[in-house]
Amino acid sequence: MWRGALGDLEHNTMSSVGHPDMKGPELAIQTTDLSLWYGTFQALFDVNFDVKQGIVTSLIGPSGCGKSTLLRSVNRINERFDYVRTSGKVEVLGQDIYASSVDITQVRSQIGMVFQRPNPLPVSIRKNILFGYHLKHPGKIAASVENDLIEKSLREVMLWDDLKDKLNHSALSLALEQQQKLCIARLLPVKPKVLLMDEPCSALDPEATAAIEDLIWGLRGEYTILIVTHNMAQARRASDECAFMLMGKMVEHGKTEDIFVTPDHQETADYIEGKFG
Repeated sequence: MWRGALGDLEHNTMSSVGHPDMKGPELAIQTTDLSLWYGTFQALFDVNFDVKQGIVTSLIGPSGCGKSTLLRSVNRINERFDYVRTSGKVEVLGQDIYASSVDITQVRSQIGMVFQRPNPLPVSIRKNILFGYHLKHPGKIAASVENDLIEKSLREVMLWDDLKDKLNHSALSLALEQQQKLCIARLLPVKPKVLLMDEPCSALDPEATAAIEDLIWGLRGEYTILIVTHNMAQARRASDECAFMLMGKMVEHGKTEDIFVTPDHQETADYIEGKFG
């Protein structure tokens, strides 16, 4: 089961597509020959992709290239559509998350998801932060434990000073930047290992975007972050590694500075230079 696999992670090793000398504990995500179809339309073609633990990796490419589909394959959210079919393998922390023995609830407790637009629950800030924790730990929880979780989560996303006296206010009353930070804070009490972000700044103004980028950079190390972005400047500023996709295929993946300065493929250079997309 997923929980047991996490406990055994330190003792596991696995081969790495694209990083043959990497050992399993140093990889957070590994896809092997991952293909995906929406009905008869194939969106991903034999994608081999490794994401190292503790860094920020950005996914770039034109609209419709498969970035969000790949991202959502990492926590099986595509399964909400009954016409989706996949082949290949997705491993997170050394565990094949599509294996029949895996508990999808445990998968998603280890893999948090942040969407394009903030989606706080229409309840108080306090209840938003504790929502996932209560699902994972049903039953009565001491008020001191709850208070500690709330403060720690809000401090991690740099909201504690602003919201410590407003915990019973509606989350919907917050500014968009604060709502997006709150959505990240809501994930933290369940202690995810991986954070997936699907264009988390697309609805924000430049100042708010800069604040979220600072937050993402501050969370690296403790969390592995995979972010989809259309913003080339953001990918260059706020990621350690970058992967370029085109027409459902992984074209190249490497250090962000190398991808932007000396890409291996002409398609990557053309996209970065704005010649298409």
